[in-house]
Amino acid sequence: MVNMIGLDRNLKNTKWANNCWRFKMENAFESAIFNSEKDKPLIWFLKQKDRLSALHPDMSDSMINMTILIKCGGELENAIKCSFVEPCSAENYINAMEDIITRTRIGKTWTRIPM
Repeated sequence: MVNMIGLDRNLKNTKWANNCWRFKMENAFESAIFNSEKDKPLIWFLKQKDRLSALHPDMSDSMINMTILIKCGGELENAIKCSFVEPCSAENYINAMEDIITRTRIGKTWTRIPM
């Protein structure tokens, strides 16, 4: 399968899949938690999808999408999952994420006004 950059997954794994690269990618994926105030849903979701597909080329697309949704956390993850009856494509998840973020306060932090 060819990703957005145009590199084949297997080619990417044979070229860069050494232990240091794998450790770096795993840490980058684990530390990336979605923050609606600084991250754009499309860019964040696709970046996480590329990282996971490079680390685990045999993982199915629905499993990749579910793993990424867990990184959204709490109420946002639940709202996105409740939008669909069954697992669907990444495009649908991204659209739902953008709709939820723009229409509701889910995923946003509350700030106090200093007095």
